[in-house]
Amino acid sequence: MSEIKVTEVKDLGERYITARHKSGLEITLIPKDFSVYYALFSTRYGAADNCFKLGGEKEFTRVPDGIAHYLEHKMFENENGEDTFERFAKYGADANAFTSTDVTAYLFSCTDHFEENLEILLDYVTKPYFTPETVAKEQGIIGQEIKMGEDNPRRALYYNMLDAVYKDSQCKLNVAGTVESISHITADLLYSCYNTFYNLSNMMLVISGNTTMEKILEVCDRILPVKPPVKIVRHYNDEQPTVNKKRVVAQFEVSKPMFIIGVKNPDIKTSSYDIMKQDAECSLLFELLFGDTSEFAIDMYESGLVNGFYAGYDGGKISSLGEIGGESDDPEAVYQKLVEYVERKKTEGFSKEDFERIKKAGYADAIRALDSTRLPEAITFRKIENMDFFEYIDIYKNVRFEDMQPLVRSLFTDDHLCMSVVEPIKK
Repeated sequence: MSEIKVTEVKDLGERYITARHKSGLEITLIPKDFSVYYALFSTRYGAADNCFKLGGEKEFTRVPDGIAHYLEHKMFENENGEDTFERFAKYGADANAFTSTDVTAYLFSCTDHFEENLEILLDYVTKPYFTPETVAKEQGIIGQEIKMGEDNPRRALYYNMLDAVYKDSQCKLNVAGTVESISHITADLLYSCYNTFYNLSNMMLVISGNTTMEKILEVCDRILPVKPPVKIVRHYNDEQPTVNKKRVVAQFEVSKPMFIIGVKNPDIKTSSYDIMKQDAECSLLFELLFGDTSEFAIDMYESGLVNGFYAGYDGGKISSLGEIGGESDDPEAVYQKLVEYVERKKTEGFSKEDFERIKKAGYADAIRALDSTRLPEAITFRKIENMDFFEYIDIYKNVRFEDMQPLVRSLFTDDHLCMSVVEPIKK
């Protein structure tokens, strides 16, 4: 019998329920009196996991880039030829899946027939079916997807920024891989990756809605296979502290130049708490420096130098990166103004009143997210790296004003900054 644990988050007036199924699957339920159920069945496996071995093995296995995404596509095929999306449609569910740098997730939302839809989700993800013929067919489909992505200026802008930031880190890899890399994917390789990363001890199920853990466990008992857990050893490339390139410029059919300024943080934390603390501090700093009400953003808009300006920060176990982007006729002028602005802030510091106002707004956004039907996504993204979403909210609430100025001094140095630009094709 799976042990069920109820956790009360009194400060937030929330509670969540966890259990470890006998299959090894980690389950989290956020009981909500919503009309919509939302479920994510995820594995700690993404584009960055291209080199690994099982505990006890001597040699690492390196697989073609893009294989995690390829595997996600192939999981929707069934040996009996039944269409997975039609199975969900029969019970009124909207299903999807995605792959990122560190996670592959399969999901559905529905308003009724929750248990039937959960059965389908757990069933098809735990029954892989690959043949040489179907794998070869998929290469053409995903190859076209990759080529379409190469023609997309915004995607090129983003991946060029990653290439400017990182020299060797797998963080820079295109999730879909390349046409050349996926040509080396075989059915045997897919089964090898599946058996490694789709072991239920490496997976999680996060659900929100008006249901109980007992009902979820009943479905798990009927569907999930019980296999020995695995220990996965992942190899991530060493990465230099400085950016890889200062500028990457590409030309596309666009009406106005687009840019992303990358800010590399080489201080990668190891413990879950430290990662969350750094992410909370840096996210607040970026909002303080570049948010909609910041001095910099107002200046950019009033001067007409930028259009569609945005900024954000994302930290994790193998990367820590800030982005400032938008459209501008003169990206270099934006870059220079940004450098001058942060240099001034290193000396004069920030307004504590602005800091408290921005922190309260960010905390309020986090509280509102608790009433979103897509809450399982936010929880999954934290749990993938063994973090607690509710603990992160508390960490954010306790970020100190005194830490902002030392942080801007250490983060914004010349060798941490780079820029990707997409400009109109020169006639």
